[in-house]
Amino acid sequence: MTSQQWFDDMEAKIPRGGVRSRFAPSPTGYMHLGGMRTALYAYLIAKSLGGTFILRIEDTDQARLVEGAAEMILRTLRDAGLRYDEGPDVGGPVPPYVQSERKPLYRPYAELLCERGAAYYCFCGHVSHEERDHEDADVDDPCRALDPTEAQKRAATEPHVIRMKTPREGSTTLHDEVFGDITVENKTLDDMVLLKSDGLPTYNFANVIDDHLMGITHVLRGAEYISSAPKYTLLYDALGWKNPVYITVSSIMRDERQKLSKRLGDPTYDDLLAEGYLPGAVLNYIALLGWSPGGEREIFSLSELEGVFSISGISRSPALFDKTKLRYFNAEYIRATTAEDFAGLAEPYIRRAVHSPDADINALAELIQPRCELLTEIPEMIDFIDALPEYSTQLFVHKKSKTDERISLDMLRRLTPVLTALPDWTRGDIYAACETLAAELEAKNALVMWPLRIAVSGKAVTPGGAAEIAAVLGREESLRRIDAAIDRLQALQA
Repeated sequence: MTSQQWFDDMEAKIPRGGVRSRFAPSPTGYMHLGGMRTALYAYLIAKSLGGTFILRIEDTDQARLVEGAAEMILRTLRDAGLRYDEGPDVGGPVPPYVQSERKPLYRPYAELLCERGAAYYCFCGHVSHEERDHEDADVDDPCRALDPTEAQKRAATEPHVIRMKTPREGSTTLHDEVFGDITVENKTLDDMVLLKSDGLPTYNFANVIDDHLMGITHVLRGAEYISSAPKYTLLYDALGWKNPVYITVSSIMRDERQKLSKRLGDPTYDDLLAEGYLPGAVLNYIALLGWSPGGEREIFSLSELEGVFSISGISRSPALFDKTKLRYFNAEYIRATTAEDFAGLAEPYIRRAVHSPDADINALAELIQPRCELLTEIPEMIDFIDALPEYSTQLFVHKKSKTDERISLDMLRRLTPVLTALPDWTRGDIYAACETLAAELEAKNALVMWPLRIAVSGKAVTPGGAAEIAAVLGREESLRRIDAAIDRLQALQA
């Protein structure tokens, strides 16, 4: 097969028709929020336009690879619901989907560029962009001027890289769907390496080759790649290929000056899940970090985002990460979760505080759900269930309820026989008993409820009212705690 036949065969394999977007992360660690947003937007672009979402692992920078990171990326996307149609573990029409496994594909295209005079073999050290760009210097890599035929012969036996032969005159313009036309003077661009001495492509070169061969129509990238974007256009033009649709998203900021950074202690996607945030809430929130659906609505499920997402809603402005706002989203998602599903989510956290095998997980989850904002708050919310904590009798003093130790003692003494006589121990029955006693005393319900809350929980703030807590504790344990509170309050009166 001749070189031209090989190139023609590769072109024939490219998927044609329809939108194809990709997420192409490097397996260098945990998924940071910027990467997760890129994955989400690429997914939404494909799904909103009836297209195909592709996952490609870009592992050509071998020095920065982290063991297990590729598997973590696959797991994270699956768990978040960002199901890719093609990828390393699901296959597809243009395999393989891991760059290091595509190594044989890159050299033919690099050599083709050399034949066309758009690239050259380099046998010497790198001349930096800063040296070339100095206003008083016009420094070129000396290998740029080598005879192409002679350089090709040397490349068969000598270590080398292949560099792009960037034009020295004129400018390069590309169109971005968010930032519009971007024009860069060619003299500001260096002769970037396309193929390294180990035969692996550089990030920029591999991106172009893989995106074309995989039929990628829409390329989403961060604002940090704007400066290198013209290099991509020059490569596409040199290879005679059509540029994809470029979509640039601005940075996610930790404050007005600094981008989010793991080095500065900012959380990764996995960190947020470990802190008790739900995947759906995180995805919903980061979708709005740089994109607007229009209107006042903010809460969207992933399937709803697929229906409303549009490229035109992506903003040029950097987005500020606000954990308080994310917490609000998470609380909304927890409230909207079905009781059964929430019980499943909450159980591991409930078990950290409640160790009795007879504990009613569903009842505890029902108590917690309306008041929980983070799953990790759950153990502290119910740490009084297994055992009553040590507490000060000062908790019985509540100015708003006009309650103090003396009044609380009287209320608990009156309430004990009423609760003991209840035929059924349910939240409704307990509440009705307290309400009836308050009416008989011509007092507000809080005058009875507050002492009961402190007696059964030992806490001023609980994930439910006194009747709810007593119902979960059960008759025997609740009455035992009330008796203990009466003894403590009586001791104060002695």
